[in-house]
Amino acid sequence: MVYLLNTEWDIYTFLAGIKMTALFRSAFLIFLIAPFLFFVSRVIGKYFSIHHSPQMGMVTRKAIRYVGVVVVFFAVLHELGFSLGPLLGAAGIVGIAIGFASQTTISNIISGIFLITEQPFVVDDVIQVGDIVGQVLSIDVLSIKIRTFDNKLVRIPNESLLKGTVTNITFFPVRRLDITIGIVYKEKIERVRQVLLDLALKNPLCLNEPEPMVRCDGFGTSSVNLTFAIWVEKADFLALRNKMYEDIKNKFEAEGIEIAIPHLSIHTGSTTRPFPVQVISPETSNLKEKLELENKEENNDVVE
Repeated sequence: MVYLLNTEWDIYTFLAGIKMTALFRSAFLIFLIAPFLFFVSRVIGKYFSIHHSPQMGMVTRKAIRYVGVVVVFFAVLHELGFSLGPLLGAAGIVGIAIGFASQTTISNIISGIFLITEQPFVVDDVIQVGDIVGQVLSIDVLSIKIRTFDNKLVRIPNESLLKGTVTNITFFPVRRLDITIGIVYKEKIERVRQVLLDLALKNPLCLNEPEPMVRCDGFGTSSVNLTFAIWVEKADFLALRNKMYEDIKNKFEAEGIEIAIPHLSIHTGSTTRPFPVQVISPETSNLKEKLELENKEENNDVVE
């Protein structure tokens, strides 16, 4: 017996017309088939995560679950005697209305499909979107979720990612660390270069291929600006960065190499002699002003 959804539908008549076998089949679909589909999606998702990528495993797991839930839902309705034709037709009309009302959501879904197929980044990659830098936790059909390094969760719509610029920091297995150093003009650039290259050679985290390099970036107002570029595996990037800054400071102090600090020189026209400046303490300055005032008063008394 087939029952249609209408205003004259009697719930008691409907329950009386359902055979017990239909109830058993519906219960079998809900309590056995649905959990089994979730178990299968978890197993298959884990397989794809291990042999392909965590992103592929997550997408496969969610796809199996969503499709399985929809199939079980319509199968249960069919067992209970509902006519699926009018129901699907109503669902189509409702879907069109929702589609017009949620164009942004549809745009995010389409953008999510492009992100999943193109794969500019995957789960566990470290990316930068604008000023946000963090590790990708999940890639969903509407948005991605990022955990920043200060342990904050950031949700970014897929449409923004597709339209904007996304930097994948950990896409390649090795990264280059650029350290900017300013030295005073009296230092020899070749000597400083050799000291820095020796530091890279002695550090086990620095890669020999590509080779480290020291580049001169120009002359500043009070320093010669150098860039010390070294290559490292992406997992050791932060460790090398912290260690190398410490080693450079200690080595420069041991070698007597002066790191430039901002300063200002005033000249009176001569390129060799600086402008003489006398620093007067507040006490001395107040005493001088007091003496000048007393001298003025004495001069006024004499005139009178």
